Amino acid sequence: MIFNGILSKLKTGLSKTRSILNTDVTELLLGRKIDEETLDRLEEILISADIGVETTTKIIEHLKQSYKEGNLTDSSQVIDYLKSDLKSALNQDKAGVNIAASGPTVILVVGVNGTGKTTSIAKLANLFNKDGKKVLLCASDTFRAAAIEQLSVWSERLGVDVIRQQSGADPAAVAFDAAEAALARKTDILIVDTAGRLHTKTNLMNELGKIKNVLNRKIPGAPHETLLVLDATTGQNGIMQAKVFHQATPLTGIFLAKLDGTAKGGIIIAIKKQLALPVKFVGIGEKLDDIEPFDGGKFVDALFD
Repeated sequence: MIFNGILSKLKTGLSKTRSILNTDVTELLLGRKIDEETLDRLEEILISADIGVETTTKIIEHLKQSYKEGNLTDSSQVIDYLKSDLKSALNQDKAGVNIAASGPTVILVVGVNGTGKTTSIAKLANLFNKDGKKVLLCASDTFRAAAIEQLSVWSERLGVDVIRQQSGADPAAVAFDAAEAALARKTDILIVDTAGRLHTKTNLMNELGKIKNVLNRKIPGAPHETLLVLDATTGQNGIMQAKVFHQATPLTGIFLAKLDGTAKGGIIIAIKKQLALPVKFVGIGEKLDDIEPFDGGKFVDALFD
C-alpha cells in the first residue's frame, strides 16, 4: 500500500514527462516497423523529455545496435529496452543520507533562491523528526531577512529549534553558533540553510567555503552531506546551476523539488549522467510529507506505467 501511494504521487508529479513518453512514444511505435527513421524520431522525443542529449544518444545507440543484431524485431520490445536502459542510468550506490559515525550529522543545503530550498529543508526536518531524530535548523542565509523568517516559521510548525541572527550577520558566525548548539544539545541532525545567490561565483565559493570550514572545525567530518536543491521545472538550466554549485562546494547529492505536473522529470537522468551525482530526495507536492528518498526503479516505473 505504501509503495502504491508513492507510485501514485510520482505518476502525478511526472504527468508531463509520462505524457511525452507514453503518448508520443506509443503513437510513434504503433503499427510501425523498427528502422533507422523510427529510432531517430524516438531520439527527438527523449530529448524533448529533458533526458539529455548524452544519455539519449547512448540509449539510441543501444537500440540501433540491438536492431542491427536482430535482437530488436518488434516495436513492443522498445519500451522494455528503454526502461532497462533508464534504470541502469539511474542506478546509484550512494542512496540515503550519509550519517555521521558519532555526534551530529550535518547537512549543508545550497541552491538558487526560488527553487524551494527552504521548504525542502522543512520537509527534510520533518522526515528526520518523524524518524525520532532530534533536529536543529540553522538560518545561515542572512542576506535575506525573508529567508530567516521563513525558516523560523517552519521551525515553529515542526517543533524544532532554529539558530538565527539578525539579517546581514556573518553566515559563518551563525553556522558556528549552530554547530556549538548542536553539540551542546546532543542533536542528531543539523540542517544548515545558505544564501541562494551572491553577486559573483567567487563570492559564492568564498562564503560556502567559510561555512564549511567553520562546521568542520567544530564537528569533524562536517558537513556530512551537501545537498543542492533544484527546481524540477527549470529543465536543462538545472544542469548549469548544479555545475556552478558543484564548483563552489563539492556536492554529495541532489534534492529535486517541485516535481509536479509541470516538471520534466527526465532532468533527473541528465543530472545523474552528466554530473555523476546521486539524486537523494524528491519533493512531489506542497505538503510536508510530500518528500521521498529517491528510488530509480520506482521512478522509471512511474514514467511508463
